[in-house]
Amino acid sequence: MGDLSDPTVWLPLVFAGLMGLSILIYVVLDGYDLGIGMLMVVAEDDEKDRMIASIGPFWDANETWLVLAVGLLLVAFPVAHGTILTALYLPVALMLIGLILRGVAFDFRAKVSPPRKPLWNFLFFLGSLVTALSQGFMLGMYVMGLDWTLAHVTFAALIACCLAAAYMTIGSTWLIYKMEDILQKKAVTWAKRTLIFTALGMGTISLATPLVSPRIFDKWFTFPEILALAPLPLGAGALFLGLVLILRKLPKDKDRHAWLPLFLTGNIFVLGFLGLAYSFYPYVVPDKLTIYEAAAAPESLMIILIGTLFVLPAILIYTAFAYYVFRGKARDLSYD
Repeated sequence: MGDLSDPTVWLPLVFAGLMGLSILIYVVLDGYDLGIGMLMVVAEDDEKDRMIASIGPFWDANETWLVLAVGLLLVAFPVAHGTILTALYLPVALMLIGLILRGVAFDFRAKVSPPRKPLWNFLFFLGSLVTALSQGFMLGMYVMGLDWTLAHVTFAALIACCLAAAYMTIGSTWLIYKMEDILQKKAVTWAKRTLIFTALGMGTISLATPLVSPRIFDKWFTFPEILALAPLPLGAGALFLGLVLILRKLPKDKDRHAWLPLFLTGNIFVLGFLGLAYSFYPYVVPDKLTIYEAAAAPESLMIILIGTLFVLPAILIYTAFAYYVFRGKARDLSYD
């Protein structure tokens, strides 16, 4: 790792950590509202307004973390930013189209006449689906080293479908926490069905990651490195098992343990992310470019770090405050 007192060592490490934290928070927070957007296609018309009400105070702010992550990649690792976005130009463009479509549909569905509302509900679903599939495809291509071959594209397409299912899983657990009665029961059923594909996606990535890189294979299966990795798959397995068991018993009287599936699913996402971070470190472009090679000049990073130390706490405080204010069960949606 080098001398941590050297700015050329610790500054890239700090920015990699901040960027990783931003991506993780985005995946968890925006993941559930993307999942709810996709689940709207199987909900009744009167349930869709309640589902939207559960994410209304949060959904646009959740995307702030994506902006922060991409911004940190651009200013802290400009060479990697160019390499990654060049390789993933098409899925990035599709993701942006999906995000724009979601934003437009979210507002228009509240303003149009009732006969036109189903169209904008469908467009909100479509924007959520395109965004989720694009992000999953990018994840798959990143794991494969950003090389466009038929096998890699096929793998990325599978991961795209599994990530969309994972978003629907965490979206379902959010609804279990925020909803009551029939919609809560439906959310339990949705979570059970999508959890299978979430596990498939994590298992597929776990199998593929060490096979595409001898370096990662050695980090996974040599001693004592295997001891550092072992808690992650064991912990993820325990969380999956716990989630399956609790979903079988929900809903309970007095809404007991309604928060637990969301907590367990969020931690599954965290462990999956930590596994990827452990595998690819110190590379920001897999097996091609390390965070130290891609980092901007230390003088630039120091100035950016000062700004980040103001911006990041502000976003964290705002996010925590919003979730505190709108805690508890979602209320019926009203546009009056």
